[in-house]
Amino acid sequence: MSEKKNTQSSQKLSTGAKLSYALGAVGKDMVYMLSASYVLYYYQDIIGVSAFAMGIILLIARVFDAFNDPVMGIIVAKTKTRWGKFRPWLLIGTVTNAIILVMMFSAPPKMNPAGLTAYAATVYILWGVTYTMMDIPYWSMIPAFTKGGKEREGLTTLARSAAGVGSAIVMVVTVIAVQALGKMFGGETPREIEIVGFRCFSIVIAALFIIFTLLTCINVKEKSTAEMETVSVGQMFKALIQNDQALTVVVAIVLINCAIYITSNLVIYFFKYDFGGEGWYNSYTLFNMFGGAMQVLSMMILYPLLRRWFSNTKIFYIGLSSAIIGYAVLLVLAFTNMSNVFILFIPGFLIFAASGIMNILTTVFLANTVDYGYLKNKRRDESVIFSMQTFVVKLASGIAAFAASLCLQINNLSNEATTEAEQTIDFSLAVSQSAKIGLRMTMALIPIAGLFIAIFWFKKRFILNDDKIAEISKQVAEMQGDGNDKKA
Repeated sequence: MSEKKNTQSSQKLSTGAKLSYALGAVGKDMVYMLSASYVLYYYQDIIGVSAFAMGIILLIARVFDAFNDPVMGIIVAKTKTRWGKFRPWLLIGTVTNAIILVMMFSAPPKMNPAGLTAYAATVYILWGVTYTMMDIPYWSMIPAFTKGGKEREGLTTLARSAAGVGSAIVMVVTVIAVQALGKMFGGETPREIEIVGFRCFSIVIAALFIIFTLLTCINVKEKSTAEMETVSVGQMFKALIQNDQALTVVVAIVLINCAIYITSNLVIYFFKYDFGGEGWYNSYTLFNMFGGAMQVLSMMILYPLLRRWFSNTKIFYIGLSSAIIGYAVLLVLAFTNMSNVFILFIPGFLIFAASGIMNILTTVFLANTVDYGYLKNKRRDESVIFSMQTFVVKLASGIAAFAASLCLQINNLSNEATTEAEQTIDFSLAVSQSAKIGLRMTMALIPIAGLFIAIFWFKKRFILNDDKIAEISKQVAEMQGDGNDKKA
């Protein structure tokens, strides 16, 4: 009997299992992107909740969610069932999250303002909790059904790529799908079309989410009782205090992500209320399609090309400089008479390409801080450091959402303020020039300031260039060799 178990655990992961696991990533990131990119727009612009209230809700919920991750990790680690420790939570989290997702985009539009605000806060916090419930076991279960080495690395890469595909699909098709579904199922005015459309689209995404996760749970079997290492918030902050290079990278990630997320939160408002036109959503979709393609291509092609000639540190500065130039070009173009979306591809290329490069480099830099910390503190903190990456991304998204909400509140940008445009379906006609200028300034100047601070901070404190990493790797190898000799 034990021989059969050993034979089974030594078998290579089947193609069906790999694809099923990847489909799970597609589904969960479709859900994540729908919430992250459109919940502010849905509640503030369509339903009519105060922008300031939404900013507070999103900030508190995202920070709470970041602190909730370690708690869920501990719960999953202590779970023992006949189906394993990961799959039960993966399935429970998916089903409950899918239900909450539909509720989140099905707000009762006739509810009073206080009731709508309470409804938005409740469903968004519940959405974050239930998403964590399935996200933590999804990524943590890899060691339980892979042998390690190339198989584990290959599956992780496949899943990360599939997650990117899920995000890109939602970014590209959401607004077009909402318009089509809203008209198909009875929406008449622009606001009614979006209310109905978002509800129907969330049902479609929720259904795909459940189907893809079911395939993952059915076709991916836990072959071992792999121990899951959990990390507390206290451990994360302790590791940061003791590892100055990890702190440097983390602060840079927060600054960079805040800059990019502020723009991504506001870009839909830019196309609707500034760029304008009856078919603004077509231009918005085209821009997102181009941007998503540039982001993926920069990770797959541009970064490897630059790496042939430049160190990672230099590529980091090239990427940040590219983003700053892109935002500057966007600001200049915003004060011209824009009538063609293809003009926006110029700053779009510079910003999205930089974003793709930053996604790679921040992970590389964090990995390098592990060896640095080992050399400095005689302790390896891989799990702590990489848990911090998720934590700061969520923190940055909360801060950015709050900043974007303040911009919307100050400039009075919402469906409520554009009733005059209901007949022409051109919302830009009912928005004042000062409001448009305020939107442009927030989208461009604040990110530029944040990126300049990131450059200054990084240049002053970061020391892990390629030569330093080579030196540290050599010292770590010698330390580990000495340790093995002593054990021998």
